[in-house]
Amino acid sequence: MAHATPAGALGKARRFSWEELQDRARHLAARPYRAGAKSTHLASDYDESVRLTYGQAEFLGDNIRLFPATAAVAEQPVGLHLLQNGMARPLMDSRGLFADGGTADPAGFRVMDAGQPRDWLAFLGASYFRSAGADNQYGLSARGIAVDTGLARAEEFPRFSDFWIEELGPDQTIVYALLDGPSLSGAYRFDNRKGPQGVTQDVSAVLFMRKDIERLGVAPASSMFWYDQSAEKRIDWRPEIHDSDGLAIFAANGERVFRPLINPPNARISVFNAPSPAGFGLIQRDRNFAHYQDDGAFYEKRPDLWVEPQGEWGAGAVMLYEMPTASETADNIAAFWTPDAAPRAGERRDYAYRLHWVSADPSAWEGARLVHRWQGAAGIPGALPTEHARKYVFDFAGPNLAGLTRQSGLVADTNLPEDRLLHSAAFPVAGQDSLCRVTLDIALDGKPPSEFRLYLRQGDDALSETVIQPLLP
Repeated sequence: MAHATPAGALGKARRFSWEELQDRARHLAARPYRAGAKSTHLASDYDESVRLTYGQAEFLGDNIRLFPATAAVAEQPVGLHLLQNGMARPLMDSRGLFADGGTADPAGFRVMDAGQPRDWLAFLGASYFRSAGADNQYGLSARGIAVDTGLARAEEFPRFSDFWIEELGPDQTIVYALLDGPSLSGAYRFDNRKGPQGVTQDVSAVLFMRKDIERLGVAPASSMFWYDQSAEKRIDWRPEIHDSDGLAIFAANGERVFRPLINPPNARISVFNAPSPAGFGLIQRDRNFAHYQDDGAFYEKRPDLWVEPQGEWGAGAVMLYEMPTASETADNIAAFWTPDAAPRAGERRDYAYRLHWVSADPSAWEGARLVHRWQGAAGIPGALPTEHARKYVFDFAGPNLAGLTRQSGLVADTNLPEDRLLHSAAFPVAGQDSLCRVTLDIALDGKPPSEFRLYLRQGDDALSETVIQPLLP
């Protein structure tokens, strides 16, 4: 059902093209950066922002609702344009487009399900955007770009200052965006499609460097991890609290890597060599409600975000940045791909990739994958624990594990030094088809390694993905 934009809200139509947007970004990068002005029509607080956004309001176009500028979230307004048949009409007057006739400047927008009170895509704040995925539950966020994440100096947050929105139907919307920040500007095209398995976005990013950048983060994602079932201590009564529980990588050489997330005592950077990766992303593998017991946040429904690079990205690495957190209210996880060759002022960089917001694990393959992990006292269960050591337990599941027995020659292959690995075992879990368990007792006295690698092996054949497990003192 189509919705009419309020009369007088849109200005005069002018021609628009993807090429023109790229030229605009290139010219912008050639000039000194100027931060956008703060809105003079802010929502007074978070509660008013929610009321203005989620109450009864007019639509911009068929299925577009606006977010108001708010000091707590996004205080700079954005330019919005409706695009049809190559002609763009700017939003000139947002009166009537917020609930109860409220007045505010638009800071972003969301794409609604046709005829429904919920949305499936949202852009709000800096270059952040996110999708509700297949289970209509928001969780982690994506960003247009990351600049100098995890360095000693302050991170930059370039912002989408202008959007052009082209609605092609209730389940497809194309969004063009102009990005600007102190070190770069850029043109973006998002082809957003909603289907029964989730939301897919084809992203084209054309970036122009205003300054040298030490660390460029391509296809970045932000998430939250407080603790899971492996935590030795927790504050909250709920068994697990996280939006994502691991970083998965499909390397170009065919290796599958899974790095479980942690809540570290101090900020931590992990780097995984990944030239032109086949895919990577932050995953919520645990989909069992009983493991979270939260019927308000529904962590088991939080979407995965899988990045599928298009074309050759060249030499680079997937980077994971983890920060400590004592609550579930702020993101403390960031992941992105970064090129080995740092961008220099005056350069242009082009990236194309497909984003998948799904619930079915996009990192699943014909081999086994990690599904559970625990840690506890080392030694024989029920006996006195081994001092200065810790037991790590990993469960792997996969159809290729069906029919294995304790006589099948399973090996837990690790890179742990001999003097650190006190005990190792790998075996099928009794009564559970296609599930195998690894137990490792690891010495932690002295200076243990910061992490170790583990995979299931039978003879010369790898049966599972490679798990990279962090070790904390």
